[in-house]
Amino acid sequence: MGEGLCRALTNRKDLPGADASILLAAQQHGVPVTVHAAIGAEIIHQHPATDGAAVGATSYRDFRRLAAAIPDLHQGGVVLNWGSAVLMPEIFLKALTIARNLDQGRPTHFTAADFDMQRHYRPRMNVVQRPTRAGGAGFLLTGHHEILIPLLVWGVLERVGSQESGVGAAESKERNRK
Repeated sequence: MGEGLCRALTNRKDLPGADASILLAAQQHGVPVTVHAAIGAEIIHQHPATDGAAVGATSYRDFRRLAAAIPDLHQGGVVLNWGSAVLMPEIFLKALTIARNLDQGRPTHFTAADFDMQRHYRPRMNVVQRPTRAGGAGFLLTGHHEILIPLLVWGVLERVGSQESGVGAAESKERNRK
């Protein structure tokens, strides 16, 4: 389902904001985009033309793709849970368990973070605490997404900019002004 969504976005030539699309960026960098449907939970599932078998099959295929990608977290990967209090923490923990059972306890030593307006049990336990006990770092960031997302993007750009040029983005801006 995620792959099909990315293909549909790629085929739209007039897509506004394509250069800022997280889904398209993931696809361009070979990062699997997965969709995990809870049958009946989405408004589109109420439409008479919805094919429950197709939704279930593509969602299951995406779960397998996610589970296959989880080993790539080993030694430095990052998992970010944005605002999912139940479904994604459970799906992530199950996929992680499969990967660890098949690969001698790996992945370990990755970073996991939960971003939400409220703290919830499942993201704290299933995304942040349990997965990083064997090594890694876990973070709980509580706040509004419209504040947290730009702050995270700024932090990543600051770090990437400093690594590429040897200076921080703030120093780079100062140089550009002169």
